[in-house]
Amino acid sequence: MTEELTESLAPELCAGKIFEISGTKFDADTAAVLWPRILQHKWLLSEKLARDVGLRVACIDFLENMEQARVEYLAYKGRDLLNELGARTTGKELWDTISESQPPKQIVQRRIIMPLTQQDLSKKHGVVPPKTIIFFGPPGTGKTHFAKAIAGALSWWFIEIAPSMLMVDGSEKVGVNLRLIMEKSRNLEEAVIFIDEFEEIAGSRDEASRVDKSITNEFLKQVPLLKNQGNKVLLICATNYIRQLDAALLRPGRFDCIIPVGALNEDERATILQYYLSKVNIGEVDLDRIIKMTNRFTPADLEYLFQQVAQFAFERELETRQDYRVTTDTIFAIIPKIRPTLSEEVIAEFEKDSIAYSRY
Repeated sequence: MTEELTESLAPELCAGKIFEISGTKFDADTAAVLWPRILQHKWLLSEKLARDVGLRVACIDFLENMEQARVEYLAYKGRDLLNELGARTTGKELWDTISESQPPKQIVQRRIIMPLTQQDLSKKHGVVPPKTIIFFGPPGTGKTHFAKAIAGALSWWFIEIAPSMLMVDGSEKVGVNLRLIMEKSRNLEEAVIFIDEFEEIAGSRDEASRVDKSITNEFLKQVPLLKNQGNKVLLICATNYIRQLDAALLRPGRFDCIIPVGALNEDERATILQYYLSKVNIGEVDLDRIIKMTNRFTPADLEYLFQQVAQFAFERELETRQDYRVTTDTIFAIIPKIRPTLSEEVIAEFEKDSIAYSRY
């Protein structure tokens, strides 16, 4: 970045500089706004042409194409920012792997997807789509999958911020790194920002250390700033331990929706099982029997089950040199080797939390 891009001038000097370069007069306040944008445009032209573009050329080009130049600069910087944050796309098909009967999908469809995809109708009725969401529930129930599926359904970028990213410079720097990432996120458009293991960076301050308190305090400051930004950015946080979050985050005003993601019913397991069965070399399979046998399985458990099924089928065909097709017996032979994540005790605790914390 050139020295000129960081140059700061008084409003009167900005007006004089622009007039000197282009011969165009602006009042001091307007010139003060335009001058840094002219410098940004000079930088952008130099980057695109791979050579230093003169200030006079950049100034005249900017003034002749002011609106387009601003859009191009923001798009160019946005691309760099997306790369820096590790943004990626997710397919629309992820949304279809979630059963229509699953309560979180119904909530998300009604409160998030529809208002964002039917914007004219939303504005007509004063509906404001949520910008901040917490998914909570036992491990493996599909919270991350939901976040990715939302990004896919909206055709937005998906950016995951792991606690390890924030701790790269040590625990003392977590608050600073969190602030920097959140500031960058506020400059994005059409992006889902996902933070997993949310309790690691927003735990209760009641018995926290000084460092942990500062991290939670920083997050409490950043959430309203993100919500007040007029862009299309959706912050989704996920936690297995909703009770460990700071109480201030759970009150209305910070997070718009707090959505439980729990056990799968038979219809929901059927949707996921059909998806994974379509990925293997399938033979004769009794889906109803498999649905009954996978009670208490989470989406993550089912994914792991079919990883084992696929590996078994691969090794069997490699050994026999004959076409091997996955059958009900294949799956039944592997199911006992997998311990379901959910238990009666876990489900009972989750149901209590759903009553205490859900808000949508």
